[in-house]
Amino acid sequence: MRWDDRPYHSLDYELKKRFGEKIYKIALDAGMTCPNRDGTCGVRGCIFCSAGGSGDFAVRMSLGESSISAQLERGKQYFRHKNIGSHFIAYFQAYTNTYAPVETLETLYREALDEPAVVGISIATRPDCLGDDVLSLLDRLNRAYRDKFIWIELGLQTIHEHTATLIRRGYPLSVFEQAVIRLRGISIPVISHVIIGLPGEDRSMMIDTCRYLSMIGIDGIKLQLLHILKNTDLVEFYTKKTFDILDMMAYIDIIISCLEVLPPDMVIHRLTGDGPRDLLLAPVWSLDKRRVLNTLHQEMRRRGTWQSRTFSQTNTNPKGALLL
Repeated sequence: MRWDDRPYHSLDYELKKRFGEKIYKIALDAGMTCPNRDGTCGVRGCIFCSAGGSGDFAVRMSLGESSISAQLERGKQYFRHKNIGSHFIAYFQAYTNTYAPVETLETLYREALDEPAVVGISIATRPDCLGDDVLSLLDRLNRAYRDKFIWIELGLQTIHEHTATLIRRGYPLSVFEQAVIRLRGISIPVISHVIIGLPGEDRSMMIDTCRYLSMIGIDGIKLQLLHILKNTDLVEFYTKKTFDILDMMAYIDIIISCLEVLPPDMVIHRLTGDGPRDLLLAPVWSLDKRRVLNTLHQEMRRRGTWQSRTFSQTNTNPKGALLL
């Protein structure tokens, strides 16, 4: 099975199928913080999270200095040299983007959705930051902007509670499950973030996280290589060599196995990730993203495999996943 020239259901394929052109993503900083930083459930964030709150590539302007519209306009400048595509996804990326008064959230989201060149918004957040008022807002906006889309991206990272405690995720798996149920109830697509290579996890544990997500019924997934970034608490683990950093071929082998257990309609939003060059300590090989993806495609062709190849054989239920 192939999706154009790839053996997996890529986001690029899905967007071109839906809109007939390439769609670019503009990462935004809405000036928010995170309950894992402001003392609500922690003060230092997850151990891998940089000072930018996973928004190191977001347009770097705080809420007080610039509007969302201005950030979008600046973001468009990055694509001026491109000759294909003129529409964008407004990606609320930095920190927790539902962690503000609902009136503030509505203003921010509407500002992005009202931009003619924006086809939809993607909101990165935590499953424990989706209260009734936020869900009600998302439902209203989803109905009001029927010609556009609203996605929610949830940072799960792993289904294994020991690892979740180690990385200071700050919520149990059951909270994620309930968030998925409630978002599906208002027809909001869910994309989940998974980190490959977390300390203490072996290959089978990483694949189990993907197998769980294949059963719980999310719409998309981001598979992210663990990056060791300067000024994060993960650096101490790395310096003391308490876990092994994956080399490129080991990472590709795990990614292929993860793709094989995912259903064919699940959209693959990311397969490697971009570590900021000025912050990245390891693995340095990840900076050559084109090489990583080309090698992945070659290896999948060599093995004669594709996304969902073993999905029909996935009949276990890791961690008691809710079958929605």
